[in-house]
Amino acid sequence: MSFGYQVLGFGSGGGPGGYTIEFLCQAGGGGGGTGNSGGGGAGGILTSTEEDQVAGNVLSAVVGGGGAVITKGTDSSISGTGISTLTSEGGGRASSGDGGCGAGAHHSVAAGGSGNAGPPRQGYDGGGAGTAGPQYGAGGGGGTAEVGDDGTNSAGGDGGDGISSSITGSATNYGGGGGGSSNTSGTTAGGAGGGGGGSNGTSGTASAGGTNTGGGGGAAQTAGAGGSGVVILKMLDGDYSGTTSGTVTISTGQDPGAAYTVLKFTANGTYTT
Repeated sequence: MSFGYQVLGFGSGGGPGGYTIEFLCQAGGGGGGTGNSGGGGAGGILTSTEEDQVAGNVLSAVVGGGGAVITKGTDSSISGTGISTLTSEGGGRASSGDGGCGAGAHHSVAAGGSGNAGPPRQGYDGGGAGTAGPQYGAGGGGGTAEVGDDGTNSAGGDGGDGISSSITGSATNYGGGGGGSSNTSGTTAGGAGGGGGGSNGTSGTASAGGTNTGGGGGAAQTAGAGGSGVVILKMLDGDYSGTTSGTVTISTGQDPGAAYTVLKFTANGTYTT
């Protein structure tokens, strides 16, 4: 899937002999809503592969935080010498908030929030709501791979799924939307990729979005916050400079071919090429 592909010009001003860096930039998810409200939208995501990265450039990773209840998620970004800043937009706040992915609709509102359609696309819209009784189901938050489910007159909508990426060497979903709430005692599912599940809008407790997945928070009487984002860089082991700062996990010998280094920034940091 060529989701969110964008040419950034890493290595601008360099010549042949530079190396390739693959990256993923996931923003923080939006917080879910209280009562019969929509699930939070997942943070937006951008991915790409850039060639001819030359030595000495400093790439800065900013990792967005998840939004508190009924609060938009925070943007994530990558910036560096000679390139334009790349920014993934934080997830929409419940209910019907716009963002990287849109939040689900409150039970009294027909349409969910809008996801960032780009170009390049970062995410999808939140689900609409069932605006009549008896259960007044609210919409699920949008995910990075699909729209959140609509609520119905009998149940809330599930959150939209996040995309699957194998940048770390194994398939992982990022950016699942939060589940919407309703008057029923049942629960709604968060989208694959850290989306928080929703619950009863009059007595239930929802789940928060997953940490470093950018998932949206679920909706309930006690709603869930959005999950924090993540920035990931990947390059051949032999190209890795060894110079980083900040909060980063460094894994060498990763797939394919057990030949790649993966830098996973779970908070702000830098990598010098």
